[in-house]
Amino acid sequence: MTTAEAPRFAPVSAPNPDIADAARERQQRLTKPAGALGRLEELSIWASACQNQCPPRIFQRPRVVVFAGDHGVAAGGVSAYPPSVTAQMVRNIDAGGAAVNVLAALAGASVRVVDIAVDTDASLTETVAAQKIRRSSGNVAIEDALTTEQTHAALAAGIALADAEIDSGADLLIAGDMGIGNTTPATVLVAALTGSEPVAVVGRGTGVDDAGWIRKTAAIRDALRRTKDVRTDPVALLGRAGGADLAAMTGFLAHAAVRRTPVLLDGVVVTAAALVAEQLAPGARQWWLAGHRSTEPAHSLALKRLRLEPVLDLQMRLGEGSGALVALPVLQAAVGTLAQMATFDEAGVDSV
Repeated sequence: MTTAEAPRFAPVSAPNPDIADAARERQQRLTKPAGALGRLEELSIWASACQNQCPPRIFQRPRVVVFAGDHGVAAGGVSAYPPSVTAQMVRNIDAGGAAVNVLAALAGASVRVVDIAVDTDASLTETVAAQKIRRSSGNVAIEDALTTEQTHAALAAGIALADAEIDSGADLLIAGDMGIGNTTPATVLVAALTGSEPVAVVGRGTGVDDAGWIRKTAAIRDALRRTKDVRTDPVALLGRAGGADLAAMTGFLAHAAVRRTPVLLDGVVVTAAALVAEQLAPGARQWWLAGHRSTEPAHSLALKRLRLEPVLDLQMRLGEGSGALVALPVLQAAVGTLAQMATFDEAGVDSV
């Protein structure tokens, strides 16, 4: 899959501010003290504005797309697991046996896993591999992750996936990730875009020991040095130090905002892609809600730069879309209370 030019994103329009005002006013008329539902009130206003209606409706077709890809940097011992686990986990997700599948079922969402750059040619179905760009992205510590054409193709794949899900009825999207070593390039992207030093952003990923953390820090340091001349060029940055899965997530997140479809963000890998997506489609962040805060230091930095406050902080670090899925029932609760609670007038309750 190749494309000669980088995809261009149409201007992003904000969620409807008039509907937000109407939702805010309705919150004041519900049978409760003003502000008593805390942040649920803020979430309900955001959902109303995104849906362009007040009261809002419960999200009917939340959809998770898990972007899977391997990274050459994993060969340097930056993960607690071997790269072969990625293909195995893609099969597990496709069969319904992963945490993302369990959490999605509980939250009323469905799951799709896509092989963007898994380092295998075997045993993945044609549907899963339909958007494949290459086998593994390059080792960002010593080489570019992607060629220019592959970067463009990965962005286009993400756009196509967003279109496919939205056109089939998805009213809320969740991007998930699966890939051994993927927190390393994600952390490089966050460090490059926030001007942070490696030691301030490197986390334990899958749970590496101290020696693994040192190797990971060195890889991120080396990759970060290689980004100095492309930090103001989001597409080039993805090709230099990201990867096919990260580029596809970037296209997916940016295009969802162009299509006025809300997204629940997951952990550090997805949020790193979101940082780049905001560069490519300014204003896209208004369509995103941070599902949770992971244990990765880079995740907090990325959320701060995007000015997004996570719904939950449960010390999770799995990826797959898991944290966003745990937050989904909270979002639905916010929507349900604004939509279904009686007003003071309707209930015959005095408001003062």
